[in-house]
Amino acid sequence: MVSFDEEQAEAEALDRLQDLGLSQYEAQTLINLFRLGTGTTQDITRINGVPRTRVYEATDRLHELGFIDIQHTTPRKFTVISEESIIRMLNTQRENTIIELAECLEVIGPAQPQREQFGVWTVTGREAVASRIDEFIGDADEQIVYMTVDELLTDEHLDQLQAAEDRGVDIYLAGISDDVQNQIQKIVPSAELFETLWEWQDTPAGSLLITDEETALVSALVNGSDGANEIEETAIWGAGDRNSLVVVLRTIFTWRLNGEQAV
Repeated sequence: MVSFDEEQAEAEALDRLQDLGLSQYEAQTLINLFRLGTGTTQDITRINGVPRTRVYEATDRLHELGFIDIQHTTPRKFTVISEESIIRMLNTQRENTIIELAECLEVIGPAQPQREQFGVWTVTGREAVASRIDEFIGDADEQIVYMTVDELLTDEHLDQLQAAEDRGVDIYLAGISDDVQNQIQKIVPSAELFETLWEWQDTPAGSLLITDEETALVSALVNGSDGANEIEETAIWGAGDRNSLVVVLRTIFTWRLNGEQAV
């Protein structure tokens, strides 16, 4: 869990509330009411100088959302509902937004990218690369060749590999430490391990994935934008029988896998 002091917590809360759809003044007014519990417009304004007219607008909106209640005294008083209730309501609102977006995108369609992609494409960031890997494994029908390092193997990858095994997909693994190999084989007992031509873990390489001999992805670990303190992941990928990246890696690993099986 991230540790904040009070000032950092307020700044982070402001950002997150705005990410979830509140305006700057709505977010600040809500946080001020969390400090106060109950207060008037003047009380809210006094904390950090939120303009009075903005407080009027913000409290009306927060009341519409159900985050605060109003007592119609002179002057009016506002009280905030519980933290748990606000989080629950925001989560419901977010889920509804995602469902509505999914319905719109389905209508817009076509949904699936072209299977033949000439040239290579770049994807940056661990979450983005991991999502692409999950997608490719999830679409595999016949064969998966997968190499990675311990820190990049996620629970989602394991779930996708297990689902692929259940579909009858042949799975070949390499470049993973003994501990992780054992972990994978407990979850995916049919997976076959093979030796690679390289010491994968002694390089800045991240993951390599080939599915159905027609989709390929290679990633590397690189220094993040803030220097050596942050290690980021970037990848290239290609798809299609004639894609140059797929052709090269398919040739290498078909030969390597055939060699292993012949021993």
